[in-house]
Amino acid sequence: MTTSDLLTPETLPLAGLQTDVYGLSLLSPSATQVTCLWLHHQRTRSKESMREFASLILSTYYSSSSSSSNSSRGLICLAYDQRNHGTRTVNPHTTGSWRDGNPNHAVDMWGMVNGMVADQSLLIDLVEGYLFPEGNRSIGQHLVLGVSLGGHSAWQTLFKDKRVRASVAVIGCPDYMELMSDRARLSRLQTWGVKDNGAKFLGSRDFPRSLVEACKKGDPKGLLFGAEPIEGGDRPGSPTRASTQAGVRQRILYERLEGKRVLVCAGEKDKLVPMRCSEPFMSWLKGAVGQAPPSEEQRILVDERIYEGVGHDFSEGMVKDAVEFLLEAVEKVEEDKCNPLRRVEGHIIPAKV
Repeated sequence: MTTSDLLTPETLPLAGLQTDVYGLSLLSPSATQVTCLWLHHQRTRSKESMREFASLILSTYYSSSSSSSNSSRGLICLAYDQRNHGTRTVNPHTTGSWRDGNPNHAVDMWGMVNGMVADQSLLIDLVEGYLFPEGNRSIGQHLVLGVSLGGHSAWQTLFKDKRVRASVAVIGCPDYMELMSDRARLSRLQTWGVKDNGAKFLGSRDFPRSLVEACKKGDPKGLLFGAEPIEGGDRPGSPTRASTQAGVRQRILYERLEGKRVLVCAGEKDKLVPMRCSEPFMSWLKGAVGQAPPSEEQRILVDERIYEGVGHDFSEGMVKDAVEFLLEAVEKVEEDKCNPLRRVEGHIIPAKV
């Protein structure tokens, strides 16, 4: 897009966070239902870096026939700074990696990722009251797109908040422990032992036990597998204990993701967040959602796309696919019967518990 095509956001203080809101002026008077698309930016960037994507998806949406002037649904985009970024910067050094001389890289980055997740849920709680205090519009759908650091937080937000119904994780990773272990190996940290293939790294000073426990509570892979390796996932014919564990994981998966959609965009040549760190979890996830869902539960849609020749970049192809995926989620909002914000004729319809 050219500079002249970029939308100018309204920057509002929401819950103490400077938040760029795109598309408020584009809402038609008839748009009583609004979808919020939350945009999570990369490490070392700021909320302003999401301006081009926000402008593109909104111009695409409002130029389509489905969003005509008499449509009852509108779309807005919102972006705010990750912790220790942009307007929230405390110490730029602590956004750096081990190679940048930051000995607390694993803990610092987890604080940014998981902190973004906490901030996101709080903003979802309050955003309707800030933007539409008169009650003339209601927010009935929340979506998230994140890039790199934002891709990690997009994964975690999808698993944490039932109100987030679709997510695009761009060059992000659903397995924080594996990502940091791989990065420790490449950084040649002393705590990643060559002789034991890094067996003692988790729980070391560079990845403390408290961080391992935090991952078990907030990271997708940690929630489902703890600190243990996936090792091929849950195969039919496993021993009884393994089968029981597989059943527990399936239950947790549907409790967290029932009826949701996720698009995963990975660069084939990404060296910073390499595909190998996500592959075991993605292989298991695709197999798990491919099975018949428990009775009366909606399927989970997982769409993984690998972009040939692309490194650690939000490529043109990824942008195109992300726009299409998210707008399809907006179009099919009424089909999502598990959405806790689902409304019919102005009334909230309780989702199945």
